[in-house]
Amino acid sequence: MDFFKVESVDNAKEKLIDKFKNMEINTRNEDILNVTGRILAKDIISNINVPDFNRSTVDGYAIKSSDSHGSSESMPSILNLKGEVRMGEKAKEEIFPGEAIYVPTGGMIPKGADSMIMIENTEKIDKETLAIYRPVSKNENMILIGDDIKRDQIVFKKGRRITPKDIGTLSAMGISRVEIFNKLKFFVISTGDEIIDLDEKLEIGKIRDINGYALDSLIKTIGGEVVKRIIVKDNFHLLKDEVKSGVNKADIVLISGGSSVGVRDFTYDVLNSLRGSGVFIKGISIKPGKPTLVGEVNNKAVFGLPGHPVSSIIVFKVLVEYLAKNILGVNEHVQKTRAIMDFNIHSSPGKETYQMVKLDEKNGELYASPNFGKSGLITLLSNSDGYVVIKDHEEGLDRGEKRDVYFI
Repeated sequence: MDFFKVESVDNAKEKLIDKFKNMEINTRNEDILNVTGRILAKDIISNINVPDFNRSTVDGYAIKSSDSHGSSESMPSILNLKGEVRMGEKAKEEIFPGEAIYVPTGGMIPKGADSMIMIENTEKIDKETLAIYRPVSKNENMILIGDDIKRDQIVFKKGRRITPKDIGTLSAMGISRVEIFNKLKFFVISTGDEIIDLDEKLEIGKIRDINGYALDSLIKTIGGEVVKRIIVKDNFHLLKDEVKSGVNKADIVLISGGSSVGVRDFTYDVLNSLRGSGVFIKGISIKPGKPTLVGEVNNKAVFGLPGHPVSSIIVFKVLVEYLAKNILGVNEHVQKTRAIMDFNIHSSPGKETYQMVKLDEKNGELYASPNFGKSGLITLLSNSDGYVVIKDHEEGLDRGEKRDVYFI
């Protein structure tokens, strides 16, 4: 295996999407109370106007705006008070010039009225007479039919991750069920004779499984489902059996460790021994994470991630999450912020560098400083707030430069 034939990050992404462009994920129709955080599989199109009647945004009186023109404290307009509209009831009366009807906040505005005057800008002279002390413009203090949502409007597009705010909008349209994608299924394998699980006794030379648990959490964060997480010893046949099981049970298989050069690293040979095109990415010009493999087995994506925790998690964010979102057509903003670099940061020539940073606020400005450490140290991640990306053509970052900081 030749790790000198590495792909750029952009080329690797293009190859990923091209290889798995036909991967299909099943959908299902689900109650809106059970879809928060899930991905829409169809556009949501409203079949009604919201609101479907003109509504008042204040407690006050429905009038014709022309009747208020020229009104002031010293010279109010005098209108005939016709009655009131009750909440939840249809406005039965019609407004004509010189008339006013009381409407509470949220109430239906009577036919003929084109504005609302706030109650504090009026005075009831008697039961049938209303004084207005300021002018209002057309449509003031009103929400018109369809102002919020119009009939036949695409309210949410396919690929949207549903939020609690969206549930309120769906209920406003009377939509109780929506079509969502099933969760992407992941099969997570940690490899190495030295790796043990949390309930095993820690002995000299052994290491607890960090990547399996970290990847499990990352998968759930993006809305995926882990169908199995397992530790496999450095054995070709054991690994092959688990990969075969993984591609039968899941959409994406993640193998942590076993992708770097070494006589006991079997990931490359295993992927090429199974049905499919095998390994098609043999390394990426990225730091950290160069010894990353990507293969296709039985029309499923299999990633050979580096064993070092930081490298493994960075590659997950850069490639695995990218593929997962593309498969589902997810359209959401990347979680990031803008910060001023507090130090000069050097990069590795020819590699896209992902540098962990800490954030600190000074005098109302957000600053980022590099958090250096070896990629085998998991605390490098927990002690960092995010990372900056230094492209392969850049020599580094200069102090005082503003850059995006991406959150993990």
